[in-house]
Amino acid sequence: MRIETSFPGGLRVDAAVRGFRVSTDQPATVGGTDTAPSPFDLFLASMATCAGYYAQQFCRQRELPTEGLALALEPHRDPETGRLEEIRVEVELPEDFPEKYRAAIVRAVDRCAVKRVLLDPPRLTTVVREEALLAS
Repeated sequence: MRIETSFPGGLRVDAAVRGFRVSTDQPATVGGTDTAPSPFDLFLASMATCAGYYAQQFCRQRELPTEGLALALEPHRDPETGRLEEIRVEVELPEDFPEKYRAAIVRAVDRCAVKRVLLDPPRLTTVVREEALLAS
């Protein structure tokens, strides 16, 4: 899979992924027009939706109701540096959720692929495409 970006104007950056267009913008407070989530917002949203998927699948595989199941993600930053210090994921269980599955659903949510990448990060590499240099 390859994700291509485009720059539709201002501080907006769009990404094309698997036939979908994902739009981003920056908040107005930093010069954007606030027409879409920021890239970092999407990063956090990807973690929340990934964790939600694992919670939902856990329930479906056990034929447990998902009505009332909810998940929220809350980032906590250092007030002085702004550095992200903690990402807290809260799972709200349906009223009649079996006690015997409480710890197991937490383990299921912790299997989120986005979270696992953060815990064991890949090597990140930035390069300039040679074709772009030759075309200049």
